[in-house]
Amino acid sequence: MKKIERLYEVLGELLYAVAKADGVIQEEEKEKLKELFKNHGFGSEVLWSFEYEESKSMPIDEIYNKVINFCHSYGPAPQYEEFIKAMKIIAEASEGINEGEAKIIDSFSKDLLDRFQRDADKLMNFQNDYSE
Repeated sequence: MKKIERLYEVLGELLYAVAKADGVIQEEEKEKLKELFKNHGFGSEVLWSFEYEESKSMPIDEIYNKVINFCHSYGPAPQYEEFIKAMKIIAEASEGINEGEAKIIDSFSKDLLDRFQRDADKLMNFQNDYSE
């Protein structure tokens, strides 16, 4: 499997966490997910991983941490903007964005930026150690 395919599987996991954040996955959220990704090049990966996570009923925090860890190892990518938009669309599909959904959406960007910044800081410190 190519890393980009795995990245989109991770998106399905992330969207599952958003949809499940209020305790129940609404039918409107599932329909919006199918509509959003029906013509997407990696739509089948997104839908498959969403449905897989739904069948396993994994705790949201475990899924979220797995997603963040993968994205961190994958590195900065333009697809993360698409991820954020998709999370908002799914969250709004049923009665608007609630507190749990908003927390996941807000945390995604913040957590990745924090991790990437720490990596950059470590790299700068490493380079400074070797230039002295």
